[in-house]
Amino acid sequence: MLKNFWYAVEFSHEITTKPKKITCLGQDFVVYRTSKGQVVCLSDLCAHRGAALSGGWTKGDCVVCPYHGWEFEPGGECTKIPANLEGRGIPKKARVDSYPTEERYGLVWAFLGDLPEEERPPIPVWPEFDDLKKNGGRWKPVYGEYLWNSNYERILENGCDISHTPFVHAGAFGNPERPEVEEYEVNMPDEWSAFATVRLYPPRPKGLWGKITGGNNKKLEDRPPVETSAGWMLPNMIKLHVRLPMGNIIIYDSNVPISETQTLVKFVALRDFFTADWADANALKRIYRIFEQDAPVVDGTRPELLPADLAAELHVKSDLIAVHYRRRRQELADKGWLLGDEDRIVGDVPRREATVIASPARKNNPALARAWVHKARGEHPRVDESILAGDAEAKEGQS
Repeated sequence: MLKNFWYAVEFSHEITTKPKKITCLGQDFVVYRTSKGQVVCLSDLCAHRGAALSGGWTKGDCVVCPYHGWEFEPGGECTKIPANLEGRGIPKKARVDSYPTEERYGLVWAFLGDLPEEERPPIPVWPEFDDLKKNGGRWKPVYGEYLWNSNYERILENGCDISHTPFVHAGAFGNPERPEVEEYEVNMPDEWSAFATVRLYPPRPKGLWGKITGGNNKKLEDRPPVETSAGWMLPNMIKLHVRLPMGNIIIYDSNVPISETQTLVKFVALRDFFTADWADANALKRIYRIFEQDAPVVDGTRPELLPADLAAELHVKSDLIAVHYRRRRQELADKGWLLGDEDRIVGDVPRREATVIASPARKNNPALARAWVHKARGEHPRVDESILAGDAEAKEGQS
């Protein structure tokens, strides 16, 4: 799993002033809105006794721990310890990780890594959102999610895969009578994405779609090909663009890695035809049908994780878009952007393992680099004897 990227972790409309737990890259986070509407993303682990902050509440712009009432501000620092007597300071190590956030395209994005702002990869560009129907434009979006028991990279490659369509989606839009994949080139508009465009030959449509398109009255060989573009956008996204006779469908999938073998897909599907609300349910139904066809196959893929060695699995010409992804992934692995042993913590409980992704504050404060990581998820914060003795330094707070 890749760190040091912006991840679209939740729909904007799902985030309120009530703390909410989300999981990404194997780590739990708490997200909430401040009184001014700003989204906050913190590690969901109180620095005191390890309680989940997502079980608490907000007070002003702070989140309050449900266990002992400690209050943490959006930057992660503890600003109040209710049990403290008057004059007792708050240790500087009393804090939790805080991660930068942005809101775009109806989603909340969190930067999960410790890179300074000028070194961070950009949030992917979704140009269609500058032209939404609600603003008088062209595109009508629908939103949804789907849980997979698969690794997110397997799902990403499946979404970009061209040659599986005639078999996994036979009868829907895949045509087993025309499985050949024409030669294509991979277009990389930047170092973070890659796309391929091919022509697919779908089967004759049935039902309502057949009546609308006239497909029921056409011979198979008379049906025009459908130009389709598919590609990946780092770290975890798929973009699919299908150009149908009646208009365009564009689907963005944010494949949120809950763990190495479970993924929650947050998707936005846009269309520029049948843009009235009555067509939303049918659009969603078709997308979920695609997922339900893909999931059993991808969930059963072995090994569950992509091999690090490009030569570990067979590749043919039609796999070119996936090969580009694996090569780019290896380049990032060589830079240290794959989650590694330094990000994974093994606790006292046998086989209990968790992820602790360093936030920008850790790099800004090297002395505190591991100060607020619990032993169940790492090392306990050190307790100065001065605090226990109650001397003057402790009353002023740790220096």
